[in-house]
Amino acid sequence: MAFRDFGFPDVQQSLGLTLAETDLFSQVEAIDLTAEFLGRMRGGIDLALAVNTEKARSEFIIAPVLMELRRMLGGRFGLFSGVEFNVDASRGLNGYCDFILTRSPLQSVLTAPVVAIAEAKNDNLRTGLGQCIAAMVAAREFNAKASNPMDSVYGVVTTGGAWKFLRLTGSDLTLDSREYFVAELGRIMGVLAHILRTA
Repeated sequence: MAFRDFGFPDVQQSLGLTLAETDLFSQVEAIDLTAEFLGRMRGGIDLALAVNTEKARSEFIIAPVLMELRRMLGGRFGLFSGVEFNVDASRGLNGYCDFILTRSPLQSVLTAPVVAIAEAKNDNLRTGLGQCIAAMVAAREFNAKASNPMDSVYGVVTTGGAWKFLRLTGSDLTLDSREYFVAELGRIMGVLAHILRTA
C-alpha cells in the first residue's frame, strides 16, 4: 500500500482522522502578479489543457506557479518535485509526492519541517484527496520524528485549472469549502504564500 492507494473518504477512517469543512482562507488577499508572469502562464495553461495529462498540468501550470512563488518569497522555502517520501510503509505512508514544500530552503536533502504537499490530478480533484491526505499524515509524522513538529500541515489537490486546499492539525482534517480556479491565480498564490509565511 502507498499514498496513491488511499481513497476519499475512506482515508479518514484508515488513518484515524476527524473531518470538517470550512472556508480556511477567506481573509487572505490576492497577490499582485506581473504581466510577464501572467503572459507566460496563459501559454502554459493553454498547452496543459490541450495536452490534458497530469504530467502536462504539473509541468506547465503547477511547477511554474510554485517557482514564481519561491522567487517572490526570496527562495525562503524548499521545493521538491516527484520525490519519494517513505515515512511508514507498514501504514501505507510511503510513495511519491508530486510536490513537497519545506520551511527550510535547503534543496540538497528533504528536511523537516514539511509545510505542504501538492498533488496534481488530471481532471477530478476528489480522486486526489485520499492520496494528498495520506501524504499530509506522513508529513506530520516526518516532522515529529525529526523533533520539528508543526501546528498544521497543509495540502492542495489541483488539476491546474481547479485548486482545493486542506489543513491537518493533529488528527483534525479540514477541507476548504472553497475551490479556487486558475482565473483567480493571484488568490491561489496568496493562499500558498500565507501558508508558507505562517507555517
